[in-house]
Amino acid sequence: MLFISGFLNIFLTQKPIDLIFFISFWIILSISFSFYKVYRYTKIIKIVSLLSKQITTFVLLIFTYLYINDSKILFENVVIFFVFTLVIFNIWRIFLHIIFRKYRIITGSNYKQVVIIGRNESTKKLEEFFNYNLGYGYKFVGYFTNEENNDKKGSIAQSFDFILKNKIDEVYCSVKELTNNQIKEFIDFCDINLKTLKFIPDSEELFSKNLYLNYYDITPILSLRDIPLDDPINAATKRIFDIIFSSIVIIFVLSWLIPILGLIIILESRGPIFFQQNRPGIKEKGFGCYKFRSMTLNSRSEDSATRNDARVTRVGKFIRRTSIDELPQFFNVLFGTMSVVGPRPHLWRQNKMYGTKISKYMMRHFVKPGVTGLAQVRGYRGEIETREDIVNRTKYDVFYIENWSLLLDFNIIIQTVLNMFKGEEKAY
Repeated sequence: MLFISGFLNIFLTQKPIDLIFFISFWIILSISFSFYKVYRYTKIIKIVSLLSKQITTFVLLIFTYLYINDSKILFENVVIFFVFTLVIFNIWRIFLHIIFRKYRIITGSNYKQVVIIGRNESTKKLEEFFNYNLGYGYKFVGYFTNEENNDKKGSIAQSFDFILKNKIDEVYCSVKELTNNQIKEFIDFCDINLKTLKFIPDSEELFSKNLYLNYYDITPILSLRDIPLDDPINAATKRIFDIIFSSIVIIFVLSWLIPILGLIIILESRGPIFFQQNRPGIKEKGFGCYKFRSMTLNSRSEDSATRNDARVTRVGKFIRRTSIDELPQFFNVLFGTMSVVGPRPHLWRQNKMYGTKISKYMMRHFVKPGVTGLAQVRGYRGEIETREDIVNRTKYDVFYIENWSLLLDFNIIIQTVLNMFKGEEKAY
């Protein structure tokens, strides 16, 4: 009752604009304190620490805001609200954390299959962690080493085939037992096959440059990269933006453009208004990518358009040059298979062609493909004529994935709109 009384006095007596400020406080603090960066290996003490920091600062901001605005809120109500919020939220978060662990143990689901490369004291401790902490959701499958040992699954060289055949999710490599060439080989292998790669550092030499350190119990683990969109709050922010933006385009543009452009397309050449093609998406899962049909019906749909392509119709030339043919992909965005901004979805045959030949190419599938992207606004779009085209396109896509922000998305969208009016040399 005390908590409800405090909540009613602080929130329900305020103006709507005040409540908007309160919600903004919470969102800003969540980003600042990484409040939602809680993983299956996060300790309960870390969860309590994050939550306590978040709620304490949140209540202080509310109290300051109310004081500045001369609100008639009793100080004791703020204190009551703070104490009970702190207790209730901590109990709830701890309860959820424990329930998820118990759920994994009882059902044996929601786990990741892992292997360890190397055999030493650090890897033994990590193996014990996986085997005796099943609630964290890791299933240890085995380890690989070049040392003689009866328990090993095989040599380091044999691990690559094993990882693919057994659908291993995460690979933990002991830096101590690998050469620089082997480390590079694992990095390339995991990038191409979309496996999560983590390093177990030598206790005497802690490598930290461009690596991210976490602890599984007392074993230090180095992650190769930190992808911003792996953060739940960043992913949710981007998804909300995608829904709002795509809805605006569908309601205010496509609602009248589809009937008009559709009629022109049908009158010029027989066939459907839309062209749907299966493309590789996030985690290389196929999805139907929509476009306005810009070509005559043909059997070469897996071939990219080339300069002066005879398949492209007259209206097709215009809508391709202005990128209008891509607008139906906002339905893909609304359905959740694409994002407004991201790496452009390539053809399946391009994945086979470049996946093992272009460094970090397969990293493009760590996020959803986009209607537009950083590579496109930098001029790397359309037909891939030289190796430099695909190398630079991949570099920009990887940069976007590793440096995502909502501000970067806005900049790319603005540049895309400007390019639509200016026209682009490779838009054919």
